[in-house]
Amino acid sequence: MKVLVTGGAGYIGSHVTLDLSRQGFEPVVLDDLSKGHREAVQAGKFIQGSMGDQKLVQEILTQEKIEVVVHLSAFSLVGESVQKPGKYFRNNIANSLALLDAMMTCGVKKFVFSSTAAVYGEPESTPIDEDHPKQPKNPYGFSKLTYEGILEAYDRAYGLKYISLRYFNAAGADPEAEIGEDHKPESHLIPIILQTALGLRDHLELYGTDYPTPDGTCIRDYIHVSDLSQAHLLAIKALNNGKNSTVYNLGNGQGYSNRQVIETAQRVTGREIPVIETPRRPGDPAVLVASSEKIRKELGWNPQYPQLEEIIATAWRWHKNHPQGYDKK
Repeated sequence: MKVLVTGGAGYIGSHVTLDLSRQGFEPVVLDDLSKGHREAVQAGKFIQGSMGDQKLVQEILTQEKIEVVVHLSAFSLVGESVQKPGKYFRNNIANSLALLDAMMTCGVKKFVFSSTAAVYGEPESTPIDEDHPKQPKNPYGFSKLTYEGILEAYDRAYGLKYISLRYFNAAGADPEAEIGEDHKPESHLIPIILQTALGLRDHLELYGTDYPTPDGTCIRDYIHVSDLSQAHLLAIKALNNGKNSTVYNLGNGQGYSNRQVIETAQRVTGREIPVIETPRRPGDPAVLVASSEKIRKELGWNPQYPQLEEIIATAWRWHKNHPQGYDKK
């Protein structure tokens, strides 16, 4: 079976593409390389282009005989979405809508969508399940929630069958491959910590130490990128078996504070990580932890790397071998 992966040269997309190949699928990657890396695509066929190019997408769907689309081409920086909402609405909604319309034109009606915990906004309770109120606090989260509404409408109108996966904090790297996390600029905590351990940064800024948590720092739910990838494969198989459209959270169901992450990284790396404590960032909730019971029960998803130490260890191996990311070995 051939699967189109939009954004397959990105951090999560490259892991999904590799795992698809490992499990006997034929991935076709469409990526404009605005955020992704050509070197990260280690399986399948690569095509450089935009998902917003409806003619190109229709040609790919037809010529490659695509049966399922996995969509991971969204812009995802919360801060940037506040500063440049139009950029996020054009890509995450308008271009993603063009992708859907190309699919409908070509009769491709199975779709796995990379969504986000940002659709929930400030949590009213934890762990967060799929029925939790959705009140996104930034244009990024709003764009994802809007697109989920579009998917629901396309299901009713055209028979699209989709599974939307709401990620919490993806981290780690494939233990067996030369792919990992490389964003420019980097905004995720674990790679920033590891860059500091490597001496690429002078220090780590710890945002907020006065939260109502045991050690005063934010608590987040980290999920290994390979476990995230496996959920996409389970979603594809479920759609192939006639599963109706639905939504799943993806997280470990266990939270770790920022201090715990730093302390664990110091143990894993054996290196000191200088920290400067700074004030809270506006809009950062104290605790974000997922309930992933639904996907565990319905699809049999079972994370293989649930421990924070394992997650950081796989990331550390990649960062040590690729201190400059994909730019230099």
